[in-house]
Amino acid sequence: MKRQEKDAFVGELQQKLGEASAFYLTDFTGLNVKQITKLRARLRQNGVEYVVVKNTLAQRALQGLELPDVAGFFTGATGVAIGRQDAVAAARVLTEFAREFGDRPTVKVGVVERKEYSPEQVKALATLPSKEVLLAQLAGGLQAPMARLAGGMSQILAGFARAVDALRQQREGGAQA
Repeated sequence: MKRQEKDAFVGELQQKLGEASAFYLTDFTGLNVKQITKLRARLRQNGVEYVVVKNTLAQRALQGLELPDVAGFFTGATGVAIGRQDAVAAARVLTEFAREFGDRPTVKVGVVERKEYSPEQVKALATLPSKEVLLAQLAGGLQAPMARLAGGMSQILAGFARAVDALRQQREGGAQA
């Protein structure tokens, strides 16, 4: 790589890491080209980009970004999974893929919403439901009290209507006697 190419790569990686909602550093040692291609395809389906980086260039890209100091994790064969929308999608795909392919790739560290996550925390993150499911659960949780309130109010109104009807019947019965 020539100097200009390196500078362009560093600038592009710096922009991607700065805009990412999450990124995960992985060690892909032990995976062949076919497996890495499968991994990239799965990640891409979930809106995640996977980039194999030169460690020194990646360390330069981290400079100037307000991120945790993860430069020390750029050793050996390093790939970066960069998620822009769903921070959990990349963790989920990496964890599922590793389960299928002999714990490869291994996650070195994750940075989610500008906070550092250990490999164990990344695995825990991967078990979280998707954003859509969480939002549906939240909506259901908010809807339940409202439904109970509406049911209670309708019971009160029905009771009031029955009392008015009973009073009307009582007065009509008293007027006829």
